[in-house]
Amino acid sequence: MSHTAKPVDANYRYIAAANELNTRIGQRQQLLAIYVSLVLGLVAGLVALRPEAGEARVPVNWLLLGFPVASVCLVLLNYKTERALTQLRSFLAALERIGQDEHGLPGYNTDPAWSLAANDARRFHDYSAALLVAATNALGLGALWRMYPGHVGWDAVVVWINALTALASVVALLWLPRWAYQPIKPVAPDSDHQR
Repeated sequence: MSHTAKPVDANYRYIAAANELNTRIGQRQQLLAIYVSLVLGLVAGLVALRPEAGEARVPVNWLLLGFPVASVCLVLLNYKTERALTQLRSFLAALERIGQDEHGLPGYNTDPAWSLAANDARRFHDYSAALLVAATNALGLGALWRMYPGHVGWDAVVVWINALTALASVVALLWLPRWAYQPIKPVAPDSDHQR
């Protein structure tokens, strides 16, 4: 007896893609918690390596480089997540268009009133991430100067790497919404073809 495979219904495909989208959104939120945990670990390292009075200084410059590395990783992971969300929402929009004329059902990913409002709300994640990057890199530099006075000056390469990477990361995080999902605008009938 042969079994023929049945095609997967569009509803099941939509449910699967929507579940994947929700999972990716949850992962995007967890990135902020992971980033904060990494930074707290770096600050704890700065505190733990602080020399007692009269002891030799510990080279903590390398530890300061952990702040820009964490910032760049946050940017790259946010970019990856944004691209995945855009792909999933594009797929959902394609499924929402199936039979759209027959039923007249609203589409969350096809109707700009819904999808653009969702994008605007999600920008607060990008603002939060950019603020965290700016604050944590400033915290790292401040902790270094407070706990290790005279150890590193403004002209140190590690300070400039930290500051420039932090600035670039903030700009990149604020730029991310440019890659956010945008609904495809309906194509207006060409007036020349209607004549």
